[in-house]
Amino acid sequence: MRPATADDQEAIAVMVRARMAWMRNRGVPDWPRNDDDVNTVAAQAADPNFPVRVLVDGRQVIGCTTVFTTTPEWGWTPEELTHSAYFLATSFTHPARRQDRPGRLMAWWALDRAAHEGVEWVRRGTFVERLMTYYRDVQGWKLIHTPRRKSRTVYLMARRAEALPELKTLIADSVTPTE
Repeated sequence: MRPATADDQEAIAVMVRARMAWMRNRGVPDWPRNDDDVNTVAAQAADPNFPVRVLVDGRQVIGCTTVFTTTPEWGWTPEELTHSAYFLATSFTHPARRQDRPGRLMAWWALDRAAHEGVEWVRRGTFVERLMTYYRDVQGWKLIHTPRRKSRTVYLMARRAEALPELKTLIADSVTPTE
């Protein structure tokens, strides 16, 4: 895992297009819906307001996620917002690398990094119930809230940060301090 740069935009776009097609072929049409949406996601790699991280294998981008150090205020209680947390958003993985479980690796990386930095929680959200079910049942996230946003249900999940010492053999910078 490393910070994304403007040079990663095309690789991110290729990966997101592949994921978009893969999801649609399995009946999970959601977002991104078109090339404009894909370009918006890819452009975040060059935007300093979006702390995008990429998971790379050699030189190939096989995953990306945005790791915010604050939680969006909507959907969480005032008490929950007093706890430190990372918030994962806009996560994508390359479908051709499913056997490597890049989404799980990115989630583990965030949990490990948060623990090493003294952050209490890692949170995430999705509008897609099937993704929520996968995150909950396969990756171990706990469903916390299901508020309405943009006329849709959003599934807000969390996991307590935890150090995963075995991760450093899988992800080179699993405990590197934040830039």
